[in-house]
Amino acid sequence: MNALSDYPLSELKLVYRVLHGSLMQHIDLMDADLLGDLQAHLRAVASTDGVDTSDHGAWDAWLGNKAVSCEDRVARRERLTLMDGGKS
Repeated sequence: MNALSDYPLSELKLVYRVLHGSLMQHIDLMDADLLGDLQAHLRAVASTDGVDTSDHGAWDAWLGNKAVSCEDRVARRERLTLMDGGKS
């Protein structure tokens, strides 16, 4: 089995963008170990490249997404509703 670092960075970014973009349609991805491991790996590489990964715009730009300000991101955010009637 290959480690994440064995794959081309461009492929890892593509897979991450596709998976992250599918979160609302496939909420189970939120708990997927693969997505978490991929994100942690990419954040480490981005940090090595000098990217402040806590800056969503910088993180998005590094991933190859259109940089969106936090203000715009919050304005478009969808709220998740528990379907099983669970209490928070």
